[in-house]
This record gives sequence, C-alpha cells and structure tokens, in this order.
Amino acid sequence: MAKKKTPGFKWAVPDEIGIPPDKLRVRLDFYHQAVTLSVYDQEVSSTRVVSAMDVAHALANDLAFGTGLLPPGTIWWRNTRGGPVYAIYVEPKIWKVALELDIKAPPRRFNLPLPGLIFLCSPGKAPWVYAVRKKPAKETDDVYNAPLCNIHESGISCSGTHKYPTRVADTVQSFFTSFFTASANLKNRSQLYPNNIVGLWESLDNKKKFPVGDLVRIGNLKDLMNMEM
Repeated sequence: MAKKKTPGFKWAVPDEIGIPPDKLRVRLDFYHQAVTLSVYDQEVSSTRVVSAMDVAHALANDLAFGTGLLPPGTIWWRNTRGGPVYAIYVEPKIWKVALELDIKAPPRRFNLPLPGLIFLCSPGKAPWVYAVRKKPAKETDDVYNAPLCNIHESGISCSGTHKYPTRVADTVQSFFTSFFTASANLKNRSQLYPNNIVGLWESLDNKKKFPVGDLVRIGNLKDLMNMEM
C-alpha cells in the first residue's frame, strides 16, 4: 500500500446544484487491467489495488436482485462483461434439421438423433453449443464437441444471416429451425468421421439413438462455467 501526502483536491460539483463542499474521503480509479482504491485521511493518503469483485460486492451490498424466471432446462446462470449467460441443458432427442449444401438446390432434410446438449445463451446472440453424455451433475463431468455443423472450434455457432430472439427460452428452437451449412469447423466432432461431421449425419439419418461413444471430449463442465465469453 502506497502512502503519500494528500493532494489538494477541489470540489468539482457546479455551484448551481446547491450541494455544499465536502472533503474527498475515498476514490476508485478504473484502469484497463486494474482497479485502485485511494483513501484520504487528514494529511496522508493511501492507495491499493482492489479486485473488481470486491468493488461490485461493496456497491451491491444494499441492493437486492435475482434472476427472475429462468428458461426451462437452465443449469446455471452468470453475468459477464457481455451480459447475462444462461446454460441450458437439452435432453437427447431426434431433431428435424435442414442442411444446405448448394444455394441453388433445396436443402437436404435429416431426422437426426442427437445426444444431450448444453447451450450457452445470451439474448439476441448466437449460442455456444456443446455435447454431454448425460445431464451434468458436477463440475468434473466431461464435455464434448457438439456433433453439429455451423459450430466453430471454440463452440460458438455461426449465425450467418439468422437472427436470434431476445427471449433466451426460444434460442434452442431458433438454432434448430435455421438452415445448417457445411461450414465452420466440421472436423474432430466424430470419432468415426473425424474429417467431416456430415458423414455422421448421413449415417444417423432416421436412426433412433445417438452413439455417445462417438463423441470427442474437449474438457469438463468447469471449463465452460469459467470460460471467457
């Protein structure tokens, strides 16, 4: 903690507001990578680095807030610099999907069995999508690449011209009603078809169940919960 002589700060509120002058006691300075707290006491001032979380807790100490009603299937929620993120678990099921291989031809339709999925959703934004073998119960549970087209290596989906709803509960359905294309990262999404996930789609069309042993592991649930978005 650095200590130095208190500088002569002047009252900065305009006189017409009618607030009487007062001595500066505490000041927060927000830098790109740090937050500092300066305390002014008589002739000596002290400055130390504080965490953004400490500041948030101090400012919110007298505030009450909640999430409101969460979308069905939500397994966690957190606030990020980019806004709220909802982690929604979707049970294994057969999805009707459309794959556009040629813009001049009708899309190919699939009845595609898929494993359990985790969607990381924000209002009006393209979701991040991952696969799981079972509904997550602990942070060490494994997470896998989603066996889907239009997903980048990081897990974020490629929205193209598709517009996502601001109502997060509608994000999953919106994702599957959009046309898929053979784009983004098609590799390492299947052990049987490591170079192109479309081959797996073709083999699973009209099947009843997804072979979860074919999933490609990328980490665990804690990785998703702590991921920068």
